[in-house]
Amino acid sequence: MITQSEQDFMIDCILSDLTTYLMQDYGMTIENALSTIYNSEYYERLNNPDTGFYHESSPYNYHYLQHEIEYGKLV
Repeated sequence: MITQSEQDFMIDCILSDLTTYLMQDYGMTIENALSTIYNSEYYERLNNPDTGFYHESSPYNYHYLQHEIEYGKLV
């Protein structure tokens, strides 16, 4: 079983990657990228251990965030 601190670390790593992706793909500043992530429905799901998103790769997670940005909702 994974500990809370391990889960938090995995989420932090994903958030770092997603921030970089948003900055590269959308030309966002770091502040805008973080705001986009933290204010998304996706972020709520990432932090919900039942979804298992934190177990997936950063590119996998980025797909869900991009979909929400582009279509206004998650897949």
